[in-house]
Amino acid sequence: MTTHLPTNALADTTVNPAHEIVDQHTTDCCIVGGGPAGVVLAFLLARQGISVMLLEAHKDFDRDFRGDTIHPSVMQIMEELNLSDRLLQLPHTKMRQIQVKTPQDTFTLADFSHLKTNYPYITMLPQVKFLEFITQEAQQYPNFQLVMGANVQELITENGVVTGVRYRGGGGWHEVRAMLTVGADGRHSKLRQMGEFASIETSPPMDILWFRLPRHPQEFDGGMGRFAPGHIVAMLDRGTEWQIAYVIPKGGYQKLRTAGLEELKKSIVEVVPELSDRLYTLQDWSQVAFLSVESSRVKQWYLPGLLLIGDAAHIMSPVGGVGINYAIQDAVVAANVLSQPLQNHQVKLSDLAKVQRQRELPTRIIQAFQTFIQKRVFAPVLSANQTFQPPALLRLPILRDLPARLIALGVFPVHVK
Repeated sequence: MTTHLPTNALADTTVNPAHEIVDQHTTDCCIVGGGPAGVVLAFLLARQGISVMLLEAHKDFDRDFRGDTIHPSVMQIMEELNLSDRLLQLPHTKMRQIQVKTPQDTFTLADFSHLKTNYPYITMLPQVKFLEFITQEAQQYPNFQLVMGANVQELITENGVVTGVRYRGGGGWHEVRAMLTVGADGRHSKLRQMGEFASIETSPPMDILWFRLPRHPQEFDGGMGRFAPGHIVAMLDRGTEWQIAYVIPKGGYQKLRTAGLEELKKSIVEVVPELSDRLYTLQDWSQVAFLSVESSRVKQWYLPGLLLIGDAAHIMSPVGGVGINYAIQDAVVAANVLSQPLQNHQVKLSDLAKVQRQRELPTRIIQAFQTFIQKRVFAPVLSANQTFQPPALLRLPILRDLPARLIALGVFPVHVK
C-alpha cells in the first residue's frame, strides 16, 4: 500500500525541545484521549502484558451531555471480557425501541427486542461511569498507567516517524516516548490537527441543543422522538431525568438565542405538551449545551508511529447514538491487530493500515445511513413544508429491521481475540 505523508507534518522535533522537560517516560503504547476508544484500547493492551500510558486532558471523566448509549455490540464485547455482569450492576436504564411520534401517528424506527443477542436493548449508562469502570479494571495491571490533566501539545518525531508526545500537566512539561502513539482524543482531536490529516467532510442539515428536565416515575421508559412541522425533539430516559435533544436547522442557534429562552420553551411545548409542567426548571442558557453536528472521516488514519481511532478518525453524526460504539469497535480491532506487533517491538505501517482497512468500510456504511436519515427524515421535518412520513424503503418487510441492526450491532461483528 502506498502511503502519502503530509509534507510538513513530521518534521524532526527530537532535538532541543522549546520547553524545559520535567521528566521523560517510555512505554510501548501512548494513548492520547480518555474517551471510550482510548480507555478500552488501553485496557485491552494492558491485559496482553503491553505497557501502555493513557493521557487524558481533563482532571476527571465527569463531563455532561456526552454519548451515554451502550449498544448490544459493545455489551457483547464486554461479555467476551467477562465484564458485562459487573457493568450492568451500575445504575442504568434499557431502551428496547426507538419510536417516533407525530401529530398523526406513531412509527417504530428501530425495534431491538427481536435481535438475536443476549442484550436486545440499548443500555443507557452515564459515560462517566463507563469510563471509570473500564479504567478501574485496567488498573489491576501494573503495566497500565493513567495520567489525568495531561494536555498533549506536541508530537515527537524522528526521521519521519512519530516517537511520542509532549504534554503539559502538573509541574510543567513532560515527555512520553512510545513505539506507537494512538490519537483517541475525540472530534476536536489535537493529534489529527498536528498530523495534518486530510478529511472528507459532509455538512449535515442540523444542530442539536441538549438539556435535562425532570422525569415523572409513571412516564414511559426508553426513548422517543417527537416530530412536528419545523421541530424535532428526542427524549432519552435517564431515570429521574429526561435527556432532551432539541434538533434545529444548521446555523439556527444564534437566531434562537436572540429570540430568548422563553421562545425555546414555547417551541418545545408545541411538540411535547406534557413537558410544560417542568420547563420552569430550565432557567438559564448555561443549562443548554450546543452541539454543532458534523460528519467526517480522515482519508488515511495513520502515519508512521501514529494511529487515529474513534472520533479522531471519523466524526459521527449523533443519529442513532452510534459514535461511542464504533469508537469501541475501533479499539477492539486495533488491539486485535497490534497486540502481537507491540509484543514483538516492531509495529509496521502495514499493521496500522490493516486497522483502517478493517474499520473504514463499516464507518462509511453507517455514515451513509446517518446521512440518509438526516436528509430523508430530519431535513423535511425541519423545513416545516411537509408532514412527516416514514421513508418508503423502511416500510418494506425485508428492510424493516435494518435500522435496528445497524444501530445495535454495526455492519460487521467485532470480537475480542
